[in-house]
Amino acid sequence: MTLTAITAIRRATAVSLRRTLAPTSTSVSVRALSTAPHVTIDKFVSPSNYSTHQDTVLRHPNDVRERNAPFTEETSRTLGYVTASVRNDWTKSEIAEVYSLPFHELMYRASTVHRMYWDPSEVQQCTLLSIKTGGCTEDCSYCSQSSKHKTFVKPTPTMKVQEVLEAARRAKEAGSTRFCMGAAWRELGNKKNAFGHILEMVRGVNSMGLEVCCTLGMLNAEQARQLKEAGLTAYNHNLDTSPEHYPNVITTRTYEDRLQTIANVRDAGISVCCGGILGLGEKESDRVGLLHVLATLPEHPESVPINALVAVQGTPLGDAAANDEADSEGIANVDAFEMARMIATARIVMPRTMVRLSAGRLSFSDAEQYLMFQAGANSIFNGDKLLTTDNPAFDEDKALFEKFGFVGKPAHAGPRVAPMEVRGEVEITLVKGAEKQYA
Repeated sequence: MTLTAITAIRRATAVSLRRTLAPTSTSVSVRALSTAPHVTIDKFVSPSNYSTHQDTVLRHPNDVRERNAPFTEETSRTLGYVTASVRNDWTKSEIAEVYSLPFHELMYRASTVHRMYWDPSEVQQCTLLSIKTGGCTEDCSYCSQSSKHKTFVKPTPTMKVQEVLEAARRAKEAGSTRFCMGAAWRELGNKKNAFGHILEMVRGVNSMGLEVCCTLGMLNAEQARQLKEAGLTAYNHNLDTSPEHYPNVITTRTYEDRLQTIANVRDAGISVCCGGILGLGEKESDRVGLLHVLATLPEHPESVPINALVAVQGTPLGDAAANDEADSEGIANVDAFEMARMIATARIVMPRTMVRLSAGRLSFSDAEQYLMFQAGANSIFNGDKLLTTDNPAFDEDKALFEKFGFVGKPAHAGPRVAPMEVRGEVEITLVKGAEKQYA
C-alpha cells in the first residue's frame, strides 16, 4: 500500500470519526481557535482500517523529505498518556529536563515514543569500511588515524575501486543494506583524482541495490551535488560534542565548519547522518548541548549515531584514560545506562530520526544492547571493524537479531508504519491552516 493510500485512509477515518463520535474525554473533535478562525485543530485516533491489511507490510517512502512531508500539519501524537511531537524549537532546559528524568520514567517515555513513530522490531544494518586509513591532518584527540598521534594505525593509500565494491558485495551477502565509506582526511578539498574514484565507488555500490553513505570530512556545495548525482544516499558528519566542549577535543576544524558541511549536504538533497561521542571528558550539560544543536537544526538528521569512545593508546584521550594518576573523569568510562539515557533522550526530542547504536557496542553485553534498543535505537553498524576499532562480527549480530526478534530494514525501502498506528492506538493532533498553533 502506498503512502498516498495510507494518508487517504487516515483522513477518511478522521472524517468518519468526527461525524459519529460525541465529545467526551477520549472523543475526537474539530474546532477553530477563536483568535484565529482560519486555524482548525483536528484530533483523531489512527485508523482502525489499517487492521484489515494485516498481511501487508505498510511502509513510508524511503526519501526522508518525502517521508516527512505528509506530517507537516501534525503537531503531536499520544499513546499511553505519553505525548510526543517533532519540534525544532527545543530549549536546552527542556532537553535537560528530559535527560534528567528518573531512569525508569525516561525509558518508559522513550519506548512509548518509539512505538508511536516506528516499528521497534525493524532495525537498519549498516557496514562501515575505511577506504583510506591514517595520515589525517586533524588533531581530534580521540582518533587513532590522526598524524598528530603515535598509534598502531599506519597510513595507507586509498583503496582501489574494485576492492571497495568487493567489500560491499560481502556486506550485502551478510545482511547489510547500507554501505558506508570513510576516508581519513580533513576535507576533500582539491583531491580531484581521489574524488573521481569515490564517485565511481558510490555509483558501483548503488548499482548493487545497497544504500550508500560516505564520511569524507568537509564538503563544499559542488562536491555534495556531485555525490548526490552519483547516487549517494546519506552523508555522515558528526558534531562529536557540544559547541562549548568541542575546542577541548579538536582545534583543527571549527564547529561552524561542521555545521556548514551539514548544510551543504542537506541542500544537495542527501540525508544527513550526524551524532556524537560519549566519553570525551564531557559533562552531562555537554551531552544535552549536543542534542540541543541536533534537535534545533532546520531539519532533524535522518539518523543520529550515538558512539561510546573506544580509547586507543597513543591518542590524548586514550592515554589519559589509561593513566591512573591523570584526572580522566568522564573519559572512555561510559556505561550502558549512560548510553541508554542518551539514546532515549534523542528518541524523545527527535521522534522521526533513526538513532544508531554505533562505536563501542562490542563492550556491551547482549542484555545491555537490548536496553539500548528499548531506549529507541533502531539502527546499528555491523561487520568486524568500525574504521580501525573492533565491532561485533556479522554472525554475532545475526544471532542477536534472532534472539531479540528483530528484522533488518531492506535497502531503498522506507521504514515500516508503526504497528501501534496501524492498530488504531495512536491519537494524532493536526493543526490545519496558515497559522499553526497548539490547542
